[in-house]
Amino acid sequence: MLEESLQEARRYGVTVKAICVLNPGNPTGSVLDRDNIRMLVAFAKSHGLSILADEVYQENIYLQGDRFVSFAKVMVESGETDVSLFSFHSCSKGFLGECGQRGGYMEVRNIPADVAAQITKLQSVSLCANLTGQVATYCMVRPPKPGEPSYERYARERDGVLGELRLRAVLLADGLNRIPGIQCNVVAGAMYAFPRITLPAGRTDEQYCMDLLEHTGICVVAGSGFGQIPGTAHFRTTILPPTSRIRAVVERLAAFHATYR
Repeated sequence: MLEESLQEARRYGVTVKAICVLNPGNPTGSVLDRDNIRMLVAFAKSHGLSILADEVYQENIYLQGDRFVSFAKVMVESGETDVSLFSFHSCSKGFLGECGQRGGYMEVRNIPADVAAQITKLQSVSLCANLTGQVATYCMVRPPKPGEPSYERYARERDGVLGELRLRAVLLADGLNRIPGIQCNVVAGAMYAFPRITLPAGRTDEQYCMDLLEHTGICVVAGSGFGQIPGTAHFRTTILPPTSRIRAVVERLAAFHATYR
């Protein structure tokens, strides 16, 4: 699929410079393992592409046995120095969810010195994040450690948030899979589900999403905006509704889907 996507872009005259990878994934909620990442690094290297690694949901891992592995870690372990890597993280996402702060970072590896100089020059003339955004980002990259005064409270709140999200991920995916005409993969990470839906002839996923909003108040995003496989229909939704309301949301969606014509 990667090769097909690359060739399709080139067929339209696009000069492909990079591949963007979201891990854990948006919209599918997937989590990449080391083999996945090694394959992607090899693909990028074989085609002279940089990698943009969006890793903002790295703490949001829900399946037992899964764990987040960064592109940087895999590249260091393999001694890869020829592929340029741009990694991103943000306090607006993950379990912190400080959306109003807009703090985060970009880390770069294996880039030429003149490119690094241009990035530094651009950054030097840009406005920095506000003070609270910088504080939130610092807390994200340097959380309290065991033995420090605030560690127990931090760990309790972190585990509580992630535990609730893990429960919501299960409730949402299981609930959607009980609806005839809807199939949903396990939500392994991040905050999203990307169920596949069966639609009546002549209907599109954009129409479905708008009708769903108008009739139920449930707001989802049409799958056509995410490069879904041609001939399929999806929508993206989140696991963010309160845990106590997930079942009610699924029930309302099921009633709508059963009568959709």
